Amino acid sequence: MLGLKLPTDPRWVNIVEKNIEEILTDHAYCEQKAASMAISLIIGFPDKSDLVKEMIALSREEMGHFNMVHEKILERNLNLGRERKDEYVIELMKFFPKGGSKTTHLVHKLLYAAMIEARSCERFRLLSENINDADLRDFYRKLMVSEANHYTMFLKFARKYGEKEVVDKKWQDLLNYEAEIMKKLGKKETMHG
Repeated sequence: MLGLKLPTDPRWVNIVEKNIEEILTDHAYCEQKAASMAISLIIGFPDKSDLVKEMIALSREEMGHFNMVHEKILERNLNLGRERKDEYVIELMKFFPKGGSKTTHLVHKLLYAAMIEARSCERFRLLSENINDADLRDFYRKLMVSEANHYTMFLKFARKYGEKEVVDKKWQDLLNYEAEIMKKLGKKETMHG
């Protein structure tokens, strides 16, 4: 369903299990960044009423997820820690050239968001099936469904605002590019890296 060209190595879960505090902190900030992305779409494209409505709901949901992850951190007597740079997102953002029309810019932002949500969904599935911690298995199973819905929503909007054939080609190219990024990552206890 996700169309990712390179699945995460299941051994990534072993890396995560060695430092739960790191993955939870990274995950919390990923949720906060997702809420910020939704808000930035509202600010950048206020004339797209259907997008604005969905992004309002999404920003609330993502901050709710941030709160849920923060609660997991507190339950375990851990600390949130500081935000880290997301190497995955930094590399992903290099794919589309700068410039272009406002519509092109919107489509690119929507495709980036869809890709990030797709990879998050895939990682949540892996955790929900393989992590030894039963509480976290259940937690990530629930979040996996949300991420899948977000991925499809962003792709739907990209296809709505751009030419479907052009968007589909860009999406396939982005999937291939993302697979190359993933060949270099997956060795850290971070949600994407």
